[in-house]
Amino acid sequence: MRAEIHEGTGLQYVTVVPDEYTSGDSYPLVIMLHGFGANMQDLAGLAPAINSTGYIYACPNAPIPFQLGPGQTGFGWMTPRGGGTPEETANSVKLVGDFFDDIFNELNVMPGQAMLLGFSQGGGMTYRCGLNRADEFAGLVALSATLPDQEELASGLPEERNQPIFIAQGRYDQMVSEDTAHSAKAFLESNGYTPDFHLYDMGHEINNSVLQDLVPWVNKVLPPKI
Repeated sequence: MRAEIHEGTGLQYVTVVPDEYTSGDSYPLVIMLHGFGANMQDLAGLAPAINSTGYIYACPNAPIPFQLGPGQTGFGWMTPRGGGTPEETANSVKLVGDFFDDIFNELNVMPGQAMLLGFSQGGGMTYRCGLNRADEFAGLVALSATLPDQEELASGLPEERNQPIFIAQGRYDQMVSEDTAHSAKAFLESNGYTPDFHLYDMGHEINNSVLQDLVPWVNKVLPPKI
C-alpha cells in the first residue's frame, strides 16, 4: 500500500491505496476520523489490517489545533468535555460534509460504496455526520466513541433506519465510559436501528480483538473490490 498527503480544499487529508491503484479506478472507500489530540495519520495504520487490496482509505485531519504540551500539537473536531461552542461544532460538521463531497468526486466513489469509521471524538463525528448520509455510507463504525446530543442526532435521522452500525467499547476505558456506549446503543435501538454492539476487556484503544470482529464485518457490509 502507499500513502499520500493532500492539502484539500477545507481539510488536509491522507489517502492510503493499494499498490496497483491508479487514478480513475473505482474502489469502495473507507473514511476514518481520528480522535482528539491525534492527527490524520493516526488511523491510516488500520488500512493494511482491514484489507490491503480491496479498498481505498481517506483520513482527514481535524480542523482545530490544540497544544498538548511543549512542542506537541494535536487536532480535534471540537473542544473536548463540552468546552466548545455550537458554532465550533457546526463548522467542523460543515467541513466534514464538504470533505465527503470532495473525496467522493475525487476518488470516483459511487453513493453507497463507502464506510465511515471514527475513534473517540471521531466516533462522535461519525454518528453526527454519517447517520444522516445513509445513502452514501453503507455502514458506520463507532470505536470508543463519544455520543453527541441525542436530540440533535434524532432530528437528522432518515426515514429508513437500516444502516448497519458497528460499536466497540472498552470496559476499562477512562476517556469514554462504557455507559456512553450503552447510551448510544439504546438511542439507536429506540430509533429503529440494530447496532452490532461489542464490549472488550481493554482501555481507550483499538486492539486485535476489535479488529478480529471488525474486519469481517466491514467485508460483509461493504464488500472489497476483488
